[in-house]
Amino acid sequence: MAPEFTHMDSQGRARMVDVGGKAETQRVAVASATLHTREDVVTAVAEQRLAKGDVLAVARVAGIMAAKRCADLIPLCHPLSLDAVEIEFALAADSISVRSVVKCSGKTGVEMEALTAASIAALCIYDMCKSMDRAMRISNVQLEEKSGGKSGVYRRGVGAT
Repeated sequence: MAPEFTHMDSQGRARMVDVGGKAETQRVAVASATLHTREDVVTAVAEQRLAKGDVLAVARVAGIMAAKRCADLIPLCHPLSLDAVEIEFALAADSISVRSVVKCSGKTGVEMEALTAASIAALCIYDMCKSMDRAMRISNVQLEEKSGGKSGVYRRGVGAT
């Protein structure tokens, strides 16, 4: 009987999936996260008034670095040579949304890299703003879309196509 989860062998032990026989394809994943805070914190970030510096610039670099180090953080992820990592922010009255886009040509997807990038960028914003608001919270860390590989295209709210 085949294991239900690809990261477990037939005895239920953790394993790294063998991607050796898979074809290389262009892989793209988009993920997001939202940091909820007070309006004065968002304003301070937008106006670059925090003592720690340009919050969004530092968070962007943190997200990029996190995507590149995903295999060091998530035990069964394959180390990947990434082609591109983009981090974008959208400021609202009481939140900052993070969107990451990760691309590579490879044998396995970049969903974990995109999710890690969005998560760490949001955590970096929290770290830089915690002196103003320790009640901030991060929510909705999620895969928005992915393409490449044999499973095809996924878009949140649409499913596999």
